[in-house]
Amino acid sequence: MNFEKTYDPNHNPWTTTNSRPVYENPWIRVREDQVLNPSGNPGIYGVVSFRNWALGIIPLDEDNNTWLVGQYRYSLNEWSWEIPMGGGPKESDILESAKRELKEETGYTAARWTNIMRIHTSNSVTDETGYVYLAEELTPGEEEPEETEQLVVKKLSLKEAVAWVMEGKITDSISVAGLLKVARMKGI
Repeated sequence: MNFEKTYDPNHNPWTTTNSRPVYENPWIRVREDQVLNPSGNPGIYGVVSFRNWALGIIPLDEDNNTWLVGQYRYSLNEWSWEIPMGGGPKESDILESAKRELKEETGYTAARWTNIMRIHTSNSVTDETGYVYLAEELTPGEEEPEETEQLVVKKLSLKEAVAWVMEGKITDSISVAGLLKVARMKGI
C-alpha cells in the first residue's frame, strides 16, 4: 500500500453501472448495484437506505447520572441495553424528534440540548446517519412508549454506564460512541 499517495476525499473510485430496488417498507429501502470497483473489476453492492435519521439521547442530571433503556431487539434476537433512541423522519426537525424520543422512552424532558455527534452506524452496507444529543436540566414525567416497545428504564451513573460499555454489556454502536464521548466531555 502506498501511503505517500495523496488522496482526494471528493473522488469516488467506484462506478455504478446499474441499480435496481430489491425491497422497500416504511423504514428502509434495499437496492442492488452493479459496480466497477476501484480496481476496475465488475461486482455487486447491496445498500440499505434508511428513511429516518437515527437518534440517540444521553440524559444527564446534575450528579452525572444517566438513564439506559433495555429491550429485546428482534433483529439481534437478544436483549440490548442502550441510550434512549429512535428514529426521526428526515423531513422533520432532528432536535424535535430527539425530544420526542426522550419523552417517549424515559418520560423525561430537558431544558438544555447539545448535539454532540454525527455517526454512520455501519457504512459498509448502509447509508444510515445517526445524531447523538446530550440532554441536561431534566424534568421527570410519564413514559409514552410505542406499541412495539416493551422497555425497562434504568438509572445509573455515567461512570457505571461507561463500565458497561467496556465490559461489553452495551454493544449498540450509537450508545457506545455517545456514552464514551460524553464521558470524555465530562472528564469521567
